[in-house]
Amino acid sequence: MDQKVLKGLRILDFTWVLAGPYATRILGDFGAEVIKIQSKKTAKGAESNLTGYFNHWNRNKRSITLDMNYPEAREIFLKLIKISDVVIENFSPRVMSNWGLDYERLKGVRSDLIMVSVSTMGQDGTWKDYVAYGPTLHALSGLTYLTSYNKDSPMGLGYAYADFISGLYAAFATLSALEYREKTGQSQYIDLSEYEAICTLLGPTFLDISQNHKQVLPYGNRSNYLSAAPYGCYKCLGTDRWCVIAVFNGEEWQSLCHILGHPDWTKDEKFSTLSKRQENAEELDGLLTHWTIQHPPEEVVDLLQEAGISAGVVQSAEDLARDPQLLARDFFIQLEHPTIGRTISDRSPIRFADDLTVGWKAGPVLGEDNRYVFIELLGLTEGEFSSLIEKGVIG
Repeated sequence: MDQKVLKGLRILDFTWVLAGPYATRILGDFGAEVIKIQSKKTAKGAESNLTGYFNHWNRNKRSITLDMNYPEAREIFLKLIKISDVVIENFSPRVMSNWGLDYERLKGVRSDLIMVSVSTMGQDGTWKDYVAYGPTLHALSGLTYLTSYNKDSPMGLGYAYADFISGLYAAFATLSALEYREKTGQSQYIDLSEYEAICTLLGPTFLDISQNHKQVLPYGNRSNYLSAAPYGCYKCLGTDRWCVIAVFNGEEWQSLCHILGHPDWTKDEKFSTLSKRQENAEELDGLLTHWTIQHPPEEVVDLLQEAGISAGVVQSAEDLARDPQLLARDFFIQLEHPTIGRTISDRSPIRFADDLTVGWKAGPVLGEDNRYVFIELLGLTEGEFSSLIEKGVIG
């Protein structure tokens, strides 16, 4: 059985950095032919094909080079539209229209085309021309505040969560539009705002404010909906080594006390019930840390898990690379890159009976598929191809 469920689907990829490339990577993983349109002028920094960052987000894609400042390049792009199903871009709203390649123009070339535009704020509105990265959107949406330790020290997340969410939304929206097209034959234009995408994750908070008139504060490592104490992240033996622990009831508390050796403080009245432990959580955390800091996190977690207490190691990237569960499920795969050499990549968490990763390839070298796309797909002659290279149109 061929598990390349999107085989036969051709996607023109006008994306960069993370949100857009993640969306097209997902589709490429499932067998779509993704043609990434690049330029020598912009394939630098994070967009350099020779960086680990680029390769991580652009596996299973082809690469062509077109300098869109040339009218000939835009004409070639329109020819590609005729033979493609989807175009995905994550420029600011003015870019595609400045090139004369907005949705209405492209739909005129292929009537059932699906176009996905991922932008900071969406294609209209007062802020439509604003540009931002994930952390900017975290702050604007309130996520930075809500994921801080307290209201006076906003820290937020350490990675571009908004970009991941937007990439997932874009991939899902593309699949939805494809299903709609299969049923109706109609084209679709998808206007995806990253700002709105991240705001959709804060629904319960918005309801709490608007309906319950509550002042919503950051809870740090504590929970605002689970009754547990101890409940938090605790420093362990070693440099930057931590574990998380949650004790939900009296039975688990007694098990924890047994593991600790029943020190005198565990018998204090202030820790005798769950509600009292919650009231004195800060002091309780400090006392528990005196024990956790003497042991590696793996040892702490093993002891607690054996006793039926929820606990986990706060893993670094190095820990993940050695994680026995991930290794047992072959989560990491090796892909050979013609320039960089062997690279390590993560599998899709979605598994089929057959191996989805057969035929996967590392990220492309800049322009490595120029001949395939321009000569084989578009039918340019060798002379036309060479002339366009000399002019810098293909470049």
